[in-house]
Amino acid sequence: MKKLSFAFVGAAALALAACNNSSQDAVGDNADLNAATADDLNALAGDAANDAEAEALGNQAAQLNAEAEAAAAENTADDDVETNASDADTAVNGM
Repeated sequence: MKKLSFAFVGAAALALAACNNSSQDAVGDNADLNAATADDLNALAGDAANDAEAEALGNQAAQLNAEAEAAAAENTADDDVETNASDADTAVNGM
């Protein structure tokens, strides 16, 4: 039994030794071909920063518009109060 297992291990070792060793690292070569360059990464980072800044400015513009609308509504209400006050002053002065 020991001779059979020794023969099997020897055959497996010879089979592995017969594998082609001329191609060192095909996966590594493919990774190098597909790797992004520094310029590509910088461009992507710049695009992401510009998108984030544009979104922030859009949010800020929407907030300023909402505040302007609220202030305009408040001013309209104040105008009504001033008109009513002047009417009351006229009525009091007329007495």
